[in-house]
Amino acid sequence: MTGPTKPDVKRDGPRGECRKLQERLLKAESVHQFLHDMAVLAARLTKAGLSCGMTMRSGGRPVTVACSDPVAAEVDRVQYALGEGPCLRAMRDGRAVRIEDTAAGAHWPQFEKNAASRGIRSCLALPLTVGGEPVGALNLYARTASAFGAAEARRAEAFADNAGGAVALAVRMASHTALIAQLRSSLASRAVIDQALGIVMARERCTQARAFEIMRSASQHRNVKLRDLAAAMVTSVSGEPPRPPPAFELN
Repeated sequence: MTGPTKPDVKRDGPRGECRKLQERLLKAESVHQFLHDMAVLAARLTKAGLSCGMTMRSGGRPVTVACSDPVAAEVDRVQYALGEGPCLRAMRDGRAVRIEDTAAGAHWPQFEKNAASRGIRSCLALPLTVGGEPVGALNLYARTASAFGAAEARRAEAFADNAGGAVALAVRMASHTALIAQLRSSLASRAVIDQALGIVMARERCTQARAFEIMRSASQHRNVKLRDLAAAMVTSVSGEPPRPPPAFELN
């Protein structure tokens, strides 16, 4: 089984690759894999040996939605814990932030000390924008000082200019996927509880409201979740665990 085809960065350039990535996103089976591929591509576009992380806000807090390797994720987390660093500044101010040498400790001494201890000597953080508003940051980390010259910075900026929309769309798709999963779980629970209610109504010759009160009281008395109690009741009557309802799609 062959792996995914690697993009020809030299032939297509960052803008062409971003257009292709947005098309691939719409066809991707896994949003997380798409974001990882994008982080790897960002590192390859600028210079060999780089690490890349992508930061977005979730619930008002910064989170790394993708990284090219564990080092990028670790350095991102250092910034989140400290509440300062190049990626947070780039995301807040909507402009590029560069650290030439973390050994100098000239910008954020505590962050730079932590980054240097992980082998990172220079950083370049670029805002990811949608409609002119910063929605995240592209974080590039190098193991050599002054790794981001004019050429590297131009390539990274061109990539970031085109990447913001794709990353925002990917995160939105991931949120929709999580919502669908929650709806399916809720539907499955509701179906099992309805089956159990029917059993109680038949046994006790009571209304649905009364059957629900009986089940809720039993759930509290036994310290068992209502869905688990319902599943046990259905299994005891039918001889097999309840089956989930048919899958559905949201258009």
